[in-house]
Amino acid sequence: MLPFGFFVEFEARPGKEEEAARFLEEAKTLVDDEPGTVTWFAFRLTPSSFRIFDAFATEEARRIHLDGKVRQAIEARGDELFATPPVITPVDLVAAKLSA
Repeated sequence: MLPFGFFVEFEARPGKEEEAARFLEEAKTLVDDEPGTVTWFAFRLTPSSFRIFDAFATEEARRIHLDGKVRQAIEARGDELFATPPVITPVDLVAAKLSA
């Protein structure tokens, strides 16, 4: 069971929707280098609304991810791409299904 996660909410600036989507696609390469990030999903809800969900086996892995390269990239380009700062909500998972 992966007990720790984040749910992150983004809203792209008008005219920056596709650039924001590409940014999140590229962020996956940063997450690939994080052994403690067990699962990571970036997805689009509406043309301008994006979300990330990720999960971790330990609180330490979640903390390392929070302070990692994806956050640095968001801080570097966030004002350019996003209408507001991302809303980062730590979550405690109660159930999950992961296939091998």
